[in-house]
Amino acid sequence: MLGNPYDRDCPTRQLLDRIGDQWTVLIVGALVDGPLRFTEIGKRVEGISQKVLTQTLRSLVRDGILIRTAYPVIPPKVEYELTQLGRNLAEPLELLDRWARRNMDQVTAARAAYDAENAATAS
Repeated sequence: MLGNPYDRDCPTRQLLDRIGDQWTVLIVGALVDGPLRFTEIGKRVEGISQKVLTQTLRSLVRDGILIRTAYPVIPPKVEYELTQLGRNLAEPLELLDRWARRNMDQVTAARAAYDAENAATAS
């Protein structure tokens, strides 16, 4: 189903919103090397609250990007891992990660120049 992501009601736009979310990008990246438990994901993705992690994981499972496996043991053990769809998504996200790392110095310089110019203008 192809749609127009510029239409606010388009399902494609909703999916782009999900995969463009900072937490989705980081969670998918954390799971590239294999399955992790909830607490392990939380440790790798610093700054995410338990509530947001729970909500994001649930959404990613619903979208077919992750699979949640609950093991019948005491204490309960649950792991999350990328599905094939999730591994396909990880590829372009890894490219974005590399782009960000490669260009961060330029972005930092542009921000500093912008802030300096606007600080002078505001005075």
